[in-house]
Amino acid sequence: MTTYDLIDEAVIDAPADAVWDALVAEFRGAKKWWVPHNTFTAVSGAPDAVGGKVGVTVHTKGEGNGGLKLRFTSRTVAVEPGRRLDIEYVEGVFRGPSTFLLEPLEGGRTRISMHFTGSPHGWLKVLAKVADLGVEHSKATLAAFESLDRQMSAVKR
Repeated sequence: MTTYDLIDEAVIDAPADAVWDALVAEFRGAKKWWVPHNTFTAVSGAPDAVGGKVGVTVHTKGEGNGGLKLRFTSRTVAVEPGRRLDIEYVEGVFRGPSTFLLEPLEGGRTRISMHFTGSPHGWLKVLAKVADLGVEHSKATLAAFESLDRQMSAVKR
């Protein structure tokens, strides 16, 4: 079985508390910086509380542009507010754990990282044999982090 073990990270020109707020807002459905690749919907509870569930849709051609939509659900398993969010993919086309870490840096900046450890499930297992989903995941995650940095930088001006 294919399992992805990816770590994507970026430095955001904003303090960790602001990055945390943006991350949680995105998981609540804000659609500010992870679009057009991913959209999120709170399913139950809060995404930053243990047990909270979030529906994730990966738009393979961008939101509203057709193409495959990969849907799965995460459940929050551990939280260190402002620092760490551990989730588990529990339903849909991916299963497995992921962690978001925020590390404050000098100058009011923050390193954000996502450690994605997921396995395709159901029909996505077939697609994973012919497409490098890991590369696509990293491209979309890094694009989202770049978008977050641009938005945070604009707020600071």
